[in-house]
Amino acid sequence: MIKKPELMAPAGNRTMLSAAIGNGADAVYFGVDKLNMRAKAENFSLDELPGIASLCREKGVKSYLTLNSIVFNEELEEVAECVAAAKKSGIDYIICWDPSVIEECRTQGMPFCISTQASISNAASANFYKKLGASRVVLARECSLEMIKDIKLKSGIQIEAFIHGAMCIAVSGRCFMSHHLFGKSANRGECVQPCRREYAVYDEVIDKSLILGEDYVLSPQDLCSVEFIDKLIEAGIDSFKIEGRKRSPEYVARTVSVYRKAIDLYFAGKLTDEIKKSFLEELREVYNRGFSSGFYFNIPSSEEYADIYGSKASTRKEYTGKVLNYYKIPQAAYILVESGMLKTGDELLITGPTTGVIELKLENIMMEERDVTEAAKGDKITFPCEDLVRPGDAVYLVKRLVTAP
Repeated sequence: MIKKPELMAPAGNRTMLSAAIGNGADAVYFGVDKLNMRAKAENFSLDELPGIASLCREKGVKSYLTLNSIVFNEELEEVAECVAAAKKSGIDYIICWDPSVIEECRTQGMPFCISTQASISNAASANFYKKLGASRVVLARECSLEMIKDIKLKSGIQIEAFIHGAMCIAVSGRCFMSHHLFGKSANRGECVQPCRREYAVYDEVIDKSLILGEDYVLSPQDLCSVEFIDKLIEAGIDSFKIEGRKRSPEYVARTVSVYRKAIDLYFAGKLTDEIKKSFLEELREVYNRGFSSGFYFNIPSSEEYADIYGSKASTRKEYTGKVLNYYKIPQAAYILVESGMLKTGDELLITGPTTGVIELKLENIMMEERDVTEAAKGDKITFPCEDLVRPGDAVYLVKRLVTAP
């Protein structure tokens, strides 16, 4: 019998955490302000861990703390402090790979999972960490689907694999380019992604520069597995991981929502090719560099590099105002328009630390107890909103691009 995989979502801040939980994640992973591979994300403090763990338990969601950067000698006390705080708070496990963190988890009796940074790509390596006490391993991104099946069969340990999000040109993300050029180490979570930029070849003799081809040859497209999610489920992967702690709350909301529906429809026997294609279009609406199947079926080709800098999303958002109040009866939001213009028929995003992400269509607008069709900067308006939003939540206008890039 095929087991339903866990769906794990990134949480770079409170809003993303709420968005992940609200859209059906089974687990969330996040970092604190030290020793994690996304140091440039907003992250959390150690003092926030009890509240996060409590919220996740209340919602039936697992909580995983990432301590997955390399560790220097002077940071060993911080490692012990982080592990102790995670255990005391009730965090479910720590994602790590540096032996110092592994040993500290073993010493304190804290469950741990081995990060993809360890580049586990064979059963012997998986079994090595299993003997050390690892609950689970995140395999190297370079593993094919057949390799994953074989490792699972020969090790028996829980397997976690990425299903969506950014891919890196370096092996399992171990890169030195950012450190060499900018003094910001990727292996310490500080990467400034110089690989994503456009490069030129310079000829000193003629003093000319030429753009290096039509592609961003160090910037791979994003992984997207929704069109073959059934094959990943049938491979026996225990946890499906979405990348993106540095992306937006609406990215988390959309990716979690789509993959939640895809997994549930598969187990209901209702996931068709047509539905997969519709899910793919939904995923195109949020940040992406174009989509690739990664290493699951073969080594990515030269056609699977990004061809622009930044996102190819078919929509973009513009800040338009903030929530002033919410009226439970008659389920309406009261907002201040602080930028641009709103009109009936517009699509809105409302985001906040507790609210997460709410998407809605502006069906009608009321201003000073009368119906209007549009509102401008400085106007205070009320409109129907079935989901609870909160004062201070940000309101964005969603604009659809005429032609998706």
